[in-house]
Amino acid sequence: MWHRESVVSSVNGHTARSTGVRFEDPALEASVLANLELVERRLHECVESADPFVTEAAKHLLEAGGKRFRPMLVAVCAHFGDPTAPELVDAAAVLELTHVATLYHDDVMDEALMRRGTPSANARWGNSLAILVGDFLFSRAAELAAGLGPDAVRIQAQTFAQLVHGQIAETVGPRDADPIEHHLKVLAGKTGSLMATCATFGGMFSGAPEATTKALTTYAEVLGLAFQLSDDLLDISSDSSDSGKTPGTDLREGVPTLPVLYALASQDSDPAAVRLRQILADGPVTDDALHAEALELLRDSVALKRARQTVRGYADQARAQLQGLPQIPARDALESLCDVLADRIA
Repeated sequence: MWHRESVVSSVNGHTARSTGVRFEDPALEASVLANLELVERRLHECVESADPFVTEAAKHLLEAGGKRFRPMLVAVCAHFGDPTAPELVDAAAVLELTHVATLYHDDVMDEALMRRGTPSANARWGNSLAILVGDFLFSRAAELAAGLGPDAVRIQAQTFAQLVHGQIAETVGPRDADPIEHHLKVLAGKTGSLMATCATFGGMFSGAPEATTKALTTYAEVLGLAFQLSDDLLDISSDSSDSGKTPGTDLREGVPTLPVLYALASQDSDPAAVRLRQILADGPVTDDALHAEALELLRDSVALKRARQTVRGYADQARAQLQGLPQIPARDALESLCDVLADRIA
């Protein structure tokens, strides 16, 4: 577990979606989509190997699609400087390669059978090969970062360390820490850190002012946390036809999401709250009848309402980071992401 509006473009024959951004300015939209096309080509160049099998396995998840949210964030943030700077394409590719590499490893850890609507690499070729392909993608990302200079290498390495720390924290569990604080720490490491670096690279390689890049970085870090938390809520509240995911999947697998953690921490004596705690206390809810009951109780719970407030709070914190920045279309686009987060959990 390393991870409704969309701008859609055709990239190298398949659909790439930049989830959540409302491009009100046609010039900004055209610029971002053109950048995404260049990044897509670069990604496919980077996974080419002298060994045809390695190429096939490395392209497996790239060709399965994906939203390319991280390259999109790099491209939008670059509009606070020079969005045509040539380094931006490689900078975005570094971060997408890093993200995709974590997916290979994540599916091994989760024993996942599907990813992006296609069989996972581990289901197709086995765990050992999936791990090695993930390592190959990490190496390609590092090689690409080296061409961007020592600062890029250092930042990418630090980001990778944060990703690993987040995954380790999730794997070992909260131990003596507060479960809710631990959950937020995990998401900050696994999602917020990479989002933050997207904004850093967008500002840094476009030549944006240092203060602007710092504000964008903080914005993206907080937004990443809010975005991942909103997925916690969607797993409970959404309809499968809307989300593309079976409701209550995390509940059935025993994944400790924010609404569940709030419910378990509650001291509410209301019979529904007490009953919900009883069901959740035993871990994964695999019994179909209990699963349906827990899902219904969660949807009507104070815990879900509290989780919604938490997500909106982080979205507001992210928006606040943009207040001192120039009022340009790129800022409007980033602010729209905060609005979408609020809308998708309503």
